[in-house]
Amino acid sequence: MPIILNQNPEQIARDKIDEMLREAGWLVQSKIKVDLSAGKGVAVREYQTEVGPADYVLFVNRKPVGIIEAKREDEGHRLTVVEEQSSNYANAKLKYLNNDPLPFVYESTGTITRFTDYRDPKPRGRNVFSFHQPKTITEWLRTDKSLRERLLSIPTLDETGLRPAQIVAINNLEHSFKKNRPKALIQMATGAGKTFTAATFIYRLLKHADARRVLFLVDTKNLGEQAEQEFMTFQPNDDNRKFTELYNVQRLTSSYIANDSQVCISTIQRLYSILKGEELDESAELDNPNENSWLQNKMAKNKAIPVEYTAEVPIEQFDFIVIDECHRSIYNLWKQVLDYFDAFLIGLTATPDKRTIGFFEENMVSEYTYEQSVIDGVNVPYNVYHIETEISKNGAVVESGWWIDRRDKLTRAERRNLEDEDTAYFKNDLDKKVVNPSQIRNIIREYKRALKTTIYPNRIDENGEYEVPKTLVFAKTDSHADDIIKIIRKEFDEGNDFCKKVTYKIEEDPKSVLNRFRNSYYPRIAVTVDMIATGTDVKPLEVLLFMRDVKSINYFEQMKGRGTRTINSDSLQLVTKTAKNKTHFVIVDAVGATKSKKTDSRPLERKPSVPMKDLLGAVTMGVADEDLFLSLANRLIRLEKQITEKEKEKLLEFSGGKNLKQITKELITAYDQDAIEQKAQKEIDKIPTQEQTPLLIEETKKKAQEQLILEASKTFNGELNGYLENVRKQHEQIIDSVNIDTVTKSEWETTSVDKAQQIVKDFSEYLEANKDEIKALSIFYNQPYNRRNITFKMIKEVMEKLQLEKPLLAPDYVWDAYTQLEEVKSQQPKDELTALVSLIRRVCGIDNELKAFDKTIDENFKNWMFKQNAGQHNRFTTEQVEWLRMIKDHVVSSYHIEIDDLDYTPFDAKGGKGKMHQLFGNQMNDIINELNEVLAA
Repeated sequence: MPIILNQNPEQIARDKIDEMLREAGWLVQSKIKVDLSAGKGVAVREYQTEVGPADYVLFVNRKPVGIIEAKREDEGHRLTVVEEQSSNYANAKLKYLNNDPLPFVYESTGTITRFTDYRDPKPRGRNVFSFHQPKTITEWLRTDKSLRERLLSIPTLDETGLRPAQIVAINNLEHSFKKNRPKALIQMATGAGKTFTAATFIYRLLKHADARRVLFLVDTKNLGEQAEQEFMTFQPNDDNRKFTELYNVQRLTSSYIANDSQVCISTIQRLYSILKGEELDESAELDNPNENSWLQNKMAKNKAIPVEYTAEVPIEQFDFIVIDECHRSIYNLWKQVLDYFDAFLIGLTATPDKRTIGFFEENMVSEYTYEQSVIDGVNVPYNVYHIETEISKNGAVVESGWWIDRRDKLTRAERRNLEDEDTAYFKNDLDKKVVNPSQIRNIIREYKRALKTTIYPNRIDENGEYEVPKTLVFAKTDSHADDIIKIIRKEFDEGNDFCKKVTYKIEEDPKSVLNRFRNSYYPRIAVTVDMIATGTDVKPLEVLLFMRDVKSINYFEQMKGRGTRTINSDSLQLVTKTAKNKTHFVIVDAVGATKSKKTDSRPLERKPSVPMKDLLGAVTMGVADEDLFLSLANRLIRLEKQITEKEKEKLLEFSGGKNLKQITKELITAYDQDAIEQKAQKEIDKIPTQEQTPLLIEETKKKAQEQLILEASKTFNGELNGYLENVRKQHEQIIDSVNIDTVTKSEWETTSVDKAQQIVKDFSEYLEANKDEIKALSIFYNQPYNRRNITFKMIKEVMEKLQLEKPLLAPDYVWDAYTQLEEVKSQQPKDELTALVSLIRRVCGIDNELKAFDKTIDENFKNWMFKQNAGQHNRFTTEQVEWLRMIKDHVVSSYHIEIDDLDYTPFDAKGGKGKMHQLFGNQMNDIINELNEVLAA
């Protein structure tokens, strides 16, 4: 079969450009066969202008609209140089026509394409994946102004209801838009309202800049659902209607994108599959795919199957793309999705790393750190409490001669086994190769003890029972989570509702469990592997218990972010009755997670023995290279010889009827050159000889290999991968019930003590700095004899000023700091103002130790009564004593009593001022003055 080999580089570029134009809906015509009525969009080659023939002139609805300047592929680096040339063509008169300058100008090699819209205020070329569709250009021409010009007229932001950090982010972002910056990064601490900020600026883009469609991109289904809820509840300042009443919001659950949707919410996995023309296995949306180290490694070294032009989803489908959690969603495989669209990119993250900042071209329009959010009272700070056990640190040895339980990992069935040799295991083997119930039990038992005595000691309910704060436990695996849950229920003497697992693999609806954890009394403790490690809002959380280590600093920061959320006291008490308010949260570190070495990003595996889980995940998500496919094929060949007939039958249910031999063969065939050429030749034989150009032959081979790769990779899905991984694993775990663990450390982290000292110091310095300005402080410091005159209003003034200027110095938090530094014998008062008075007295030196002021008043009252009765036996009658106790109780809550207070509750019900005068006569005023002085002593 003859093959034409004489095509020059210019013609190869033109062939590619022709194909790109056809894909985008243009009819490509030669100048001698022009028929502008043949379709909406026509691209005419070599059309004559007054300055020479233009490579392509674009016509829409018979009117000229644009120019394409074609260059050879090896001139891709020179496209910016030829902008003047293409501009000259665009400004020239076309033969036969008295046209205005053409606004849409492209320069292309068929591989690299640049585009300039000369309607823009300061026209600037940009790289685009392909050409825009004729119908899009028709829509653009209907408007008087381009999008970038419309952005200049966005009105001033109405700041009502917005936090300062949100105001800065939106104003700076819109300034970036007006400067035509294609990428912008918003760094905003977890809990600071990133999605609300996004909903605000998206609303403004739709309303004031007439944006056609905005994409809100996430990387897990869970985050997509949360974003949808945020848009459903968002109400703008200038309209009484909800966002979803004004604009159509569509969360993609298939490949269909509605024409009338103005906001699309999608996982990046789904969008990638749409652009690849493949069905998405929904399990791919459950976990963050960037936690797969093999996936990252292969994509860092090799190109994944590239996305291709999709007419149903053109490059201009979205004007703006908002990328949530962008620190993990913008690289490698996923970067192709972002490069495909001709859109502004806005990244949202709490934890950007160097790569994130680089991707967004260092255009960080706002930076709001966790530390700043804590200072502002947007988030709460945290303390670290360490629990360490002997086996957690050093492992143990299961000695020969013992009868030991062994548990099947897949079925969890147990059998007894007489160990015939010693088995040593280390801390990294725990809950994988070996399960030691004593190790888990001792951590949970110590956590329970530390909760009651040290971490949150003042949580006794009206029945005298300890109320466990809402706790989230991070486990290593689903199996590990099951073991933890069983032991928690036993150690806390509680039932099933007390502790629940929240992962995607539970039988119960995980969203239902999560909602109960967030909004209901039970469960008190939730155990997760990674479903609520990031991006999930559970405001009442007060403890994070780490029973798994984390090597990525970004991932660890995201996990910590689950505890940072603020919550008002009323909402908190709906789920935790004994909690007054959330001033901080506690990280209980049982595995050294806070001390282990962290990296900027997830470590890239470079070992020959890459986990099969990662190989499976990479193939499933579209990574395609020979090394990957052959590595996986090799693993499956070995596995095929190991698994039982029953397991082979079960596998067919998840693989679409393919056995391991067939799956393996497809993986190998995808990179077998003979198989590729044989498949390509069948297609080439269908093409007339005169049309068989080298480019066409290469394209046919490329498509043949892509089909083989697709055939091999589409077999894999979440269920099959999970089954293969479970079957591959060593079938049994050793249950070490022989080695009994002991707690070796249970204490606050040193930095927590340092932090406590700093808090006490800051509180003392604040009081000192304001002692002359605030009346109550002035009395405590300078006129201690006047303490009897301090009123509720005065203490309230101190509290309000403290909350406004130093939210981090809340009385609860300062009290907790004192408990870490000295022995505090009395419990913290339930009333926050009373706690504040107690702290002020301690700082001023009135009390040598921190004591609850309500207890001080009680003691002072008892002492006073004792003296009264000692001087003259039973000085007061029973009714008088009842009134004196009412006065004491009033001082406990109001710090001071006036004569006029006797006309109000509870005194009015007993006869008020008149009754007291009847009981005490002329001594009434003296007794009130004396009690004010004595009780406040």
